[in-house]
Amino acid sequence: MAFNSDRKMMSVVIKEWSSSTTYSKWAPEILMQHCTHYQKNWETFKLDSNKKSDIQSKIDELTRRKYRVLCLAYKKTSQKESDLESDLILLGFVALEDSPREWVSQAIQTCLDAWIKVKMITWDNKETAIEIWRDIGLIWPAMTGDEIEQLSDKELAENIKDIVIFARVRPEHKIRIVKSLKDSWEIVTMTGDGVNDAPALKEAHIWVAMWRNWTDVSKEASDLILKDDNFVTIVAAIQEGRTIFKNIQKFVTYQLSVNFAEIWILFFAVLLWRPIPLVAIQILFMNLVTDNLPALTLGFAPSSPDIMKDKARKNSNILTSKLIIMLIIAWFIMIIWTLSLYYIILKFTNVSIEAAHTIVLVTLILFEISNAFNFRSITKPFYKLAFNTNPYLIYASILSILATVAIVYIPFLNKIFETSPIARYYRIIWFFISLSIIFIFDIIKTRYWKYFAT
Repeated sequence: MAFNSDRKMMSVVIKEWSSSTTYSKWAPEILMQHCTHYQKNWETFKLDSNKKSDIQSKIDELTRRKYRVLCLAYKKTSQKESDLESDLILLGFVALEDSPREWVSQAIQTCLDAWIKVKMITWDNKETAIEIWRDIGLIWPAMTGDEIEQLSDKELAENIKDIVIFARVRPEHKIRIVKSLKDSWEIVTMTGDGVNDAPALKEAHIWVAMWRNWTDVSKEASDLILKDDNFVTIVAAIQEGRTIFKNIQKFVTYQLSVNFAEIWILFFAVLLWRPIPLVAIQILFMNLVTDNLPALTLGFAPSSPDIMKDKARKNSNILTSKLIIMLIIAWFIMIIWTLSLYYIILKFTNVSIEAAHTIVLVTLILFEISNAFNFRSITKPFYKLAFNTNPYLIYASILSILATVAIVYIPFLNKIFETSPIARYYRIIWFFISLSIIFIFDIIKTRYWKYFAT
């Protein structure tokens, strides 16, 4: 007779010689209601209220020590008997130690730092669940399945944000918990390892199945599968997902800033009736070599140490207000400096148009490389990050600079790209102008970033 949520116990009937015996097990508060006697030293005694109280005190002591307690009972039965689970004889109870896995405490604290709420739903005794949670290092309010039944859906939704431990919970309670969280506009991820968990798992936004204990059908229907059945792996996956999303944000914002700058520099030059500052092959060179290479490396940036301290996102917008401001500022700095330098060259010097094109080209390339270092972190200034935070960006920057030097100073290449060698003092100008974008962003990130939403 398998366990179900109505009986709340399980039994087997075994034929032994000429008679049959029913063996039952389950939670003490359930099974003891079916017991009328208890056995000690092979003798049977009446289970009165005093003995029940004495047994319950011992069980309470075990649950406070984080043990999961199962009661065991039996009785001799006949084949004609219809009620096989009544008038049982209590044999005793088994205390099972089920301590939290290693690193779970740290993983849950990481979730709390990341604004992710963790709730424990269990069939364990309420006191056992509380003690396990306290062993992790946290103390939170708890609620039992019977208490859930006494609340309406509205009352449960009002209280569910404060409740972290749900004990003695049945499958229908789990579904109500998930629905209440969804009604509170929470994104719900649920994991479980039993068939009884399936309805609630399907109700959640994200269904995480266990690898070892679940059937192939359950695994195929799930969104994610834990191959090591470890909660820590879920936290690691969240961290990796945040890193990927953050890198996509950096890549997109950086690409938009440098490409918008190139477009608007050409537009304003034409609008002001000036010669076009770049020829087609130079623009192509920038797009393929000197801004794409750094941009690609931003997608490989490692996870930052504080990635799990950011607030959980409620939407999937890539461009936030902070990134749009970052994009506009970078775009504006590159346009103003490049057009101003181009105007001064044409107005006050006698350099050739090829040299003017070369100065604008190299200025923009150095701006794009410097700007890429701003995007290593959206919130932290340049000086607070180790220079080798993203080594791929360093390699890409060196390669871009070498490619730029090649098309400017190698004779047959500068003919193809319509460039020309230029005076040495321009290198000093380039150095300070290109670094200005890092300096300006460091001031903004240090002093003004807190006023903008992430």
